[in-house]
Amino acid sequence: MKPTTGHEASGKDAFANSEDKRGSSGIDRDLVNVIAVFALSAVLILCSRFVSPALGSWSQVLTILTLSSFLIVLSFGQGLVILVGGLDLSTPSLVVIGGVLATVYGSDGGAFYILPLALCVCALVGLVNGAGVVLLGIPPFIMTLASSIFVASAALGLTGGTPRGNSPEILAFLMKERWLGVPVVVYFVVLFAVLGWIVQSRTTLGRRLYAIGVNREAARIAGVNVGVVEAIPYAVSAACAGFVGMMLVGYSDGATLRMGDSYLLPGIAAVVIGGSSILGGSGSFIGTVGGAILLTTLGTVIAAIGLDQGYRTIIEGSIILVALILLREDLFSGLRLRSRKA
Repeated sequence: MKPTTGHEASGKDAFANSEDKRGSSGIDRDLVNVIAVFALSAVLILCSRFVSPALGSWSQVLTILTLSSFLIVLSFGQGLVILVGGLDLSTPSLVVIGGVLATVYGSDGGAFYILPLALCVCALVGLVNGAGVVLLGIPPFIMTLASSIFVASAALGLTGGTPRGNSPEILAFLMKERWLGVPVVVYFVVLFAVLGWIVQSRTTLGRRLYAIGVNREAARIAGVNVGVVEAIPYAVSAACAGFVGMMLVGYSDGATLRMGDSYLLPGIAAVVIGGSSILGGSGSFIGTVGGAILLTTLGTVIAAIGLDQGYRTIIEGSIILVALILLREDLFSGLRLRSRKA
């Protein structure tokens, strides 16, 4: 039997410690975040009745869940990228290309093969992002921003500036039909949330993503194929963004070249609000779902009050900024050290 070197042993010990940390205190922290986010959403919905009698009703709750479906799907992929310490800035353009491909090619009866093909195209763009980050060492925000510009240019050339076509029937059914008085998309969101939670928290892939986010070198020493596993979230994020574009087509019966612009900051903010560290290695998808619902509720209240939508962007940006400040452990360590010296 090959003897274990001190370096390998220390790496495996670090890997084990990272798993133990996520399995004990991490679960409690995530649970608290999930409860807090959903409770705050419920309070905000109830308090919105003071703004307008039409708000806070069951129909408004269903509307919020419908509108939050776009952000929930998008933030699942973005959350996986953030989990490994990355960031995907290409999501707005991938939302557009997903919607454009669905309307231009999928509205003429070819939806059942065009839509999966469009998702594969988006996932391929994500794999290119992952390869650039992993193999070439390009910073994630630079790589994904560059691919975003490329995809946006491709969408512009494909449509000539004006996307043509209507929503495929299957997308219209998903976003507009009801079953037992509840929109079909709400059932889809519940199923998606459960499956997303299972993938992120209860599968081998999910555990490896957490391990990479906590300590990439320790994960490599423990036998994780870091390069392959780290690239997967970018492909998933791209596919999710493309599917959001298709959902928007089903909701509005058409595509525009700016339809993804309003989902970049919210996609990141939902993950952060849900309790995930933007530095990677922690978080729960159920918390992210709560963050998406909270942001959608906040946007609905802002619209009801009559405030400009720009206030929502300010709030989302402030949340991300505060999270980054709070996650600077070196800052707080320095403050504690200074207080002790004083």
